[in-house]
Amino acid sequence: MEIQLQELIEQIKKDGVEAAETQAEAILKSATDEAEKIISDAKALADKIMSEAKTENERIVKSSEDAIRQAGRNLLISFRESVTKELNAIVGENVSSVYSSDALSQLIIKAVEGWAAKPDAEEITVILGSEELKNLETIIQDELKAKMLTGVTLKANDNFDGGFRIAVNGDGVYYDYSQEAVTDMLSNYLSPKITALLKEAE
Repeated sequence: MEIQLQELIEQIKKDGVEAAETQAEAILKSATDEAEKIISDAKALADKIMSEAKTENERIVKSSEDAIRQAGRNLLISFRESVTKELNAIVGENVSSVYSSDALSQLIIKAVEGWAAKPDAEEITVILGSEELKNLETIIQDELKAKMLTGVTLKANDNFDGGFRIAVNGDGVYYDYSQEAVTDMLSNYLSPKITALLKEAE
């Protein structure tokens, strides 16, 4: 009986130890699985944060580069506009200077000579501001006579500032050599050249 009791005690101990070991292994496996999941989740979260940070960094860098490029374009456009404005002012001043000098009468004579050389130009009318006509009429008429240019009429018109206009054969169409028209023409001619020079400097 004593032997059976001893065997029973040993069996209970053995079963208890095995049960405890099994439970310990289950707890350890569960803890290991949970730790691995926590590590995996943490790594996934870290990768996500890194990816989002990289994307945001790339966006900021691109946005900054775009802003710098736009600022450069704006600066260049502003500079070109400034140069064009200055060019127009210089051209306008020079045209105004020429048109307010004795050279205006010679310009008119040269223009009349050019039109008179055309076979279909029978009547040529030179239109000037009344003040210019008053100051230059005698000089122009003397030059026209000296050059044997006939069929030329001088008329006053104050609808434009400086310079002159020429009408041929009274067809209602005139060729504009006014200060404003010549300034625009010269500025339009020079602007592409200035723009090309600025592009070469980029």
